[in-house]
Amino acid sequence: MSHSLFEDSTPDEVKNAKGLHLITQSTPNGQKVQIMLEELKDLYGLSWTKTIINIMTNEQKKDWFLRLDPNGRIPILVDNTQSPPFPVMETSAELLYLLKFADKNDVLGFTDELERSEALQWLFFWHGSGAPYQGQVNHFTKAAKEKLPYAIERFKNETLRVYGVLEIRLSGKYTGEPREYLAGKGKGKYSVADIGTWPWIKSWSFTGFTDEEMKPFPHLLKWIDRIAQRPAVKRGIGEEYALKQ
Repeated sequence: MSHSLFEDSTPDEVKNAKGLHLITQSTPNGQKVQIMLEELKDLYGLSWTKTIINIMTNEQKKDWFLRLDPNGRIPILVDNTQSPPFPVMETSAELLYLLKFADKNDVLGFTDELERSEALQWLFFWHGSGAPYQGQVNHFTKAAKEKLPYAIERFKNETLRVYGVLEIRLSGKYTGEPREYLAGKGKGKYSVADIGTWPWIKSWSFTGFTDEEMKPFPHLLKWIDRIAQRPAVKRGIGEEYALKQ
């Protein structure tokens, strides 16, 4: 083996994989790439293999994983069609990698440069301004040893503020034209911007937000329901990716 991506402790299914291989757990971040792959399967018949790990046991902090992603976060996508195999970390980068190399018709992206810019803006908006806040709500309400009211309130308020930004976008508050999706002309087109955002927001109830707290976001709630109906989305968050006990 002429490269250093794999070691003796690397699971056989990882180091012997051909083509695309996804190492994941079905968290919101894992679901982003799972959904993207499933959408590409429907569009082009894309195939891949997967390894599902348990991040609660810190499998992603072991040396074999850190060789692929020094940040120790799931998911990690390994493209074994490249020589040597090419690992891609960070969910937005993984979505864009798949868009570049697997979506030849830009069905989930855009050929128009301004629309493409819109998609990148909203993809990065959630990656940088949404997921970190909602993740901290989950941490301080569910995992922290000590419940810190200030931290919980701050991150809940920031997450709701970000939901409000998405509501402005989808409602057409300042354009007069409601949208169905985050990027694209007119009502928009389902794209990587939506795929990279939806898995977190659809979990608003798990995060602890109430129906009352979500009332200010009717267009966002319709967007959640609209995307949830897609067959690839259902598969991408389904039992095929459940952690086996």
